[in-house]
Amino acid sequence: MPQWIQEGCDTYFQRMPAHLQVMVREVAVAKRGREDNPTVAMTREAEQLLSGVDDRDTVLALEVGGKHWNTEQLARKLELWQESGGNVSLLIGGPDGLAAACRDRADQLWSLSPLTLPHPLVRVILAEQLYRAWTITTHHPYHR
Repeated sequence: MPQWIQEGCDTYFQRMPAHLQVMVREVAVAKRGREDNPTVAMTREAEQLLSGVDDRDTVLALEVGGKHWNTEQLARKLELWQESGGNVSLLIGGPDGLAAACRDRADQLWSLSPLTLPHPLVRVILAEQLYRAWTITTHHPYHR
């Protein structure tokens, strides 16, 4: 990832309270050649993504066709996740999206936007929105 992406994510992740720490686990994009079937690459990526997901995790798959939430809805979901006491795993696909195995494992499909966004930018948007949602739950002035 470009340095500005890491710096952008770190800016928001470092602001999060200790009980809401975010851990990023990167999975290498499977190699794709001109003659390769993208489904094979997506399957390899899915295996790696799902190997980091615990059976007890709440899993959200970021998908263009998923549900759209406004920031207040995300804040409410964040409160519910906190109340559950479990971990939440967010799955972001590679250039061809997520394999069916990831979508099947997901408890919900979530769409940040109907636009196709580049993977690095999704990270920064996601980091900022998680931070913004937390500020709403604590009545912090950031969200105004």
